[in-house]
Amino acid sequence: MSTLEVSNLNDGTTTVATTHLTNGTGKAWCNWNGQGTVAIRNSHNVSSITDNGTGDYSVNFTSSFTAYDYTSTAISGRDVSTSQVGCFASVSSGTASAARITELAGTTFFDSLLFMTAIHGDLA
Repeated sequence: MSTLEVSNLNDGTTTVATTHLTNGTGKAWCNWNGQGTVAIRNSHNVSSITDNGTGDYSVNFTSSFTAYDYTSTAISGRDVSTSQVGCFASVSSGTASAARITELAGTTFFDSLLFMTAIHGDLA
């Protein structure tokens, strides 16, 4: 196996330091259906989703992070069939190998049709 070492990349218009790419890009992301049978629509570095109960999921990484010191965002979409609004998705806990994401509609856990998350950090 060969190693290519460069400090900058250029697409003919813009030059970007490789540290920006290795340190600044999302290392995992996932878009999934949270209602009924949980199903991943599309993802990167996500092996599976665990349904821990209503509005409670674990996003399991294919390649683990160095520690639970990554940053993450979580977004959910409401369910138009029940007119559920005001849902709030957040990463409630995690490990180097999974992020735990919960969603609340007011004070009640809720399964949305649309969940998305993006994780930034250093992979092991």
